Parts: sequence; structure tokens; C-alpha cells
Amino acid sequence: MNARPVLVGLGELLWDVYPEAAHFGGAPANFASHAASLGADAWMVSATGADDLGDRARDALRGRGVHCVHLVPDSHHATGQVLVTLDAAGVASYKFAADTAWDHLAWSDDIAALAARCDAVCFGTLGQRSPVSRETIHRFIEATPRTALRVFDVNLRQRFYDAQTLQSSLRLASVLKLNDEELPIVAELCGIHATTPREMLEELMSRHDLRLAALTRGPCGSLLLAGSEENECPAPPTTVVDTVGAGDAFTATLVTGFLRGLSLATINRHANAVASFVCSQKGATPPLPEALRHSPPE
Repeated sequence: MNARPVLVGLGELLWDVYPEAAHFGGAPANFASHAASLGADAWMVSATGADDLGDRARDALRGRGVHCVHLVPDSHHATGQVLVTLDAAGVASYKFAADTAWDHLAWSDDIAALAARCDAVCFGTLGQRSPVSRETIHRFIEATPRTALRVFDVNLRQRFYDAQTLQSSLRLASVLKLNDEELPIVAELCGIHATTPREMLEELMSRHDLRLAALTRGPCGSLLLAGSEENECPAPPTTVVDTVGAGDAFTATLVTGFLRGLSLATINRHANAVASFVCSQKGATPPLPEALRHSPPE
């Protein structure tokens, strides 16, 4: 592995539109932004419209240290948007614009070259809602080195997933990350008949030969499983302002720590701390304090 691991966010790129303002987002873009903050050589593979939001997206990613060479301009479709509403607890719900630029992300030799040298790629279900982008995502993952982490961060949104998408993604993945609301849905659609969250996760890992699985549980923290090892960690107390991007921050911290060979306990503690900080801020990719950019001592 490189001293600075090459991490790729692959899939949707969009703007989270709140009642009072718009914030740059999309789970893979959030992942790439946080990975850059944590010291990775971070890249984004997606598409934007040839519009103001597309230009601003590039500026936002570059400002966060993410490479945008593979952020393809599309003159026929608008940059993605999602309307975000927050409940009294700061928990988000989403309404996505249809047929946007990232739905038309096409395969290319340049994208193939990046896939061949990446150490980890993060993808989800939303980016696969159209046949074009789904094919590109699958081809990218299949083109990564055998040793690369293929991170399936489920991110179930509205109607943009089904059993086939989940199962084909799990077949491609070596790492699974999901939350406690998503786990029973994934288990049911994948024919998992275990009764407890831990057993569901273990069966998914066994069936798909996963190297690492992470279950996030909001204020209750998270559970990590890797081979015969496991670790549970509570989330640090925080005042929740906005949960958007917290899961992506957790995933970026999880992946960078795992690539560096840190213990599950250290990784889990750091990932929960980063996610809790993001929950305390507005927007999905607030600048991380210097103390959170580095893993805590083992």
C-alpha cells in the first residue's frame, strides 16, 4: 500500500438543498472529502452538469483536497440535487431529483487507469439507480487490484434499491458498512434468517466472504467485525445539529484506519469521534479539527 493510500468515492454527486441554504454532498463525495482530511490521496469519480452547481461542486471538492480529474462534465443533464428536511432530533430525510448527471457516468480508459491503482473504493446503492452508472460502478470495482478494499456503504434511499442491487453489490464487496435501520432490510432482501443484528452481520460476512463489516447505531456507537475479531464502541456525547455526512465520515475513518493496520478498537474509537463531531456541525463535510485528523494512540 502507498504511504498515502489512494481512496476513491464512486457514484452520486449532488447538492443537499436545505430550506435556508445548499450544501455540497453525496455519500461518495462526502467519503472522499473526509478521506482527504484524514491524509488519504482522495479521488472522486462521478459526473456533474455543465452548470453553476457543477462548477461549485468541483471547487468544493478541490477545496477539500480531492482530485476532480474524473469528475465528468455532462452538457445534457443537470448536476444532482436533493431536498433535505431535518426532524426535531436533527435526523435527515431526502427527496432526490431524477435523471441527473451522475446517472449517466460512462466508463472510460482514464477511469479504468484510476481503478487499477486504487487501495480502496467506496460505493453504494443510490449511484446504481440507472443502468449506465450501475455498469460503470461495477466495471470500476472489478478493475481494482485484488488487494483493494471494495467498500459497499449501503446508504438506502427511498425506492432506489432492490434485492438484485444489494446482492450484486455484496458479491463485489470486501467491506460492508450499514446502519441499524438498514441491516434488517438488507437481511430480509438477501434471505438472511438470523434474528439478532450480530447474527445477521455474521451471516452476511460468511456468505459473501467479507474482510470487514461495520454496523453503526447512532448514539449507541458501532460494532466492527473482521475475521474472528470484533469490537464495540459507544459514541461520544454530542449535541446533534445535523446527521448528514456522519456515516460517510465514519466510513472514511474506518477505511483509512483499516488500511493502516490499526486495531479494531482504535479504528472504532476514532471513527465514532469523527462521526460525532460531524453530527455537531451543519453540513456533511465540516473541516475536521486537527486532533481528529490523526488516529488516537493504540
